[in-house]
Amino acid sequence: MNKLMQTGIVGLGSALLVGCASQANYVDSGGPRTLTTVNQINIQDYQMAADKMVNSLIHTMINQGRLETSANGQAILGISRVINNTSEHVDTDLLTKKIRVALNKTGQVVTTTTYGLGGKAEDPLAQQILRDREKAEGKALTLLPDYSLSGKIIELRTRVGRKYQSSHVFQLTLTSRDGLAVWEDEKTITKQGGRRSLGG
Repeated sequence: MNKLMQTGIVGLGSALLVGCASQANYVDSGGPRTLTTVNQINIQDYQMAADKMVNSLIHTMINQGRLETSANGQAILGISRVINNTSEHVDTDLLTKKIRVALNKTGQVVTTTTYGLGGKAEDPLAQQILRDREKAEGKALTLLPDYSLSGKIIELRTRVGRKYQSSHVFQLTLTSRDGLAVWEDEKTITKQGGRRSLGG
């Protein structure tokens, strides 16, 4: 086989590979062009649940002046357990992080990363630095949370004939340092589709 023919075959093979490859495009994570499956929690589901709940939390606790703050003028929020009661692996940070970011932007809420459930800090290095400072200065510096955020994600599935339906219920509770649930809300997202929309 001569060199010219080899070059032509390689070029044709490359063109076929490029032609077969699908082109990727950026889409808005909460927009209508995102892919949706019936039996999975999709990125837009987290977006809708977080937006609805953080708006409710800001309206109920901040806008109505019900938020109790510490000495620095900000309420300290601790993140508790968000139980995944679904059939899939769920990283609950996809929900709680969006809420934390929105609350932090109000300037009236900060989240502690050194005080966690069972003594496990979100940021172990920051926790160690704080402990070292406490030893060096001989006094307690750890600020206890004014509130804790906990919740649950529940899944419900239904099938009628060839039609499938799934509902994911997002529930959150804000508890004060007195142990009282001062705010609660839930968002239910329901999707329907045929077998092809089930996803992997």
